Amino acid sequence: MSAALAAAGESVLRPVARLAPGVIAAAVTAAAASFLSEHYGAPVMLFALLLGLAMNFLAADGPCAPGIEFAARTLLRAAVALLGLRITAGQVAALGWAPVLGVVVSVVLTITMSMLAARLMGFRPLFGLLSGGATAICGASAALALSAAFPAHPQKDKATTFTVILVSALSTSAMIAYPMLVQALHMDAPHAGMFLGATIHDVAQVVGAGYGLSKETGDVATLVKMILVAMLLPVILFATILTRSQHAPGTTRPPLLPGFAVVFALLVALNSTGWIPQAVSSLGNEVSRVCLIAAIAAIGMKTQLKDLATVGLKPVALMLGETVFLAILVLALLRWAP
Repeated sequence: MSAALAAAGESVLRPVARLAPGVIAAAVTAAAASFLSEHYGAPVMLFALLLGLAMNFLAADGPCAPGIEFAARTLLRAAVALLGLRITAGQVAALGWAPVLGVVVSVVLTITMSMLAARLMGFRPLFGLLSGGATAICGASAALALSAAFPAHPQKDKATTFTVILVSALSTSAMIAYPMLVQALHMDAPHAGMFLGATIHDVAQVVGAGYGLSKETGDVATLVKMILVAMLLPVILFATILTRSQHAPGTTRPPLLPGFAVVFALLVALNSTGWIPQAVSSLGNEVSRVCLIAAIAAIGMKTQLKDLATVGLKPVALMLGETVFLAILVLALLRWAP
């Protein structure tokens, strides 16, 4: 009996021991970022990202790599899911129909422009769908989901890897630049949140940029990004119809909607009922905040911009053009929207 308990304990502790160095590194970086933010008044997410970039050697093969990957993916998704405790259905309704319509228009136009531009530049239109979907929807998650819906092709894996690397780099850059842009344009919190949520590619950077400005901006940005995440479903269905193909034997499709988005929606619904005690909601918000800072630090540690040096300029130009097009389009829609 004791031998069985010891074996069970060892099986539990082994993965914990494997992840601990990297998670601790992300947590220490997050603590340092919080200290600097409190003393110098700059956004804590920005400090976490910059400190993480300075420590990206830890993400190379070594004892910290598994834990950093865990913090950047699993911890991040748990933190974003817990953000549902900040939001209620009443807040969603207060956004009105304009943000939802704006999301649909921005996704459709960005993907259409991307497919046309890809064809003009000599790429397959599916590469435009892949890069445009990643740009307009939710970054790397959208790229991976769309890639899984595409037919087998010798260049598919390379195109997917490139898209994930570049969209992550662009999203990190947008997380730094776009908050300064919305402040320079004197946007109020709702419009700033709509812009950040609709234009920054990855969920993590949307959350970092939004809550780095204010709680209201972060809440709106997160809601807009969750609407965009839901757009994965019709876009993947479009990709499936367009390719008229099936997956290779032995492969499986990823879920149409990421699990963290489903949990986020469920927590919003539960929080809207008023059944969650305030103490529990506050605790969840604090846990979410701490995990987000650690996850942003881990993402900085993982960022390897040197990998982009091996890629030609035309794909980079395509995705840069998509990013600029999306930003201008969203600004135009916000100017038109009530």
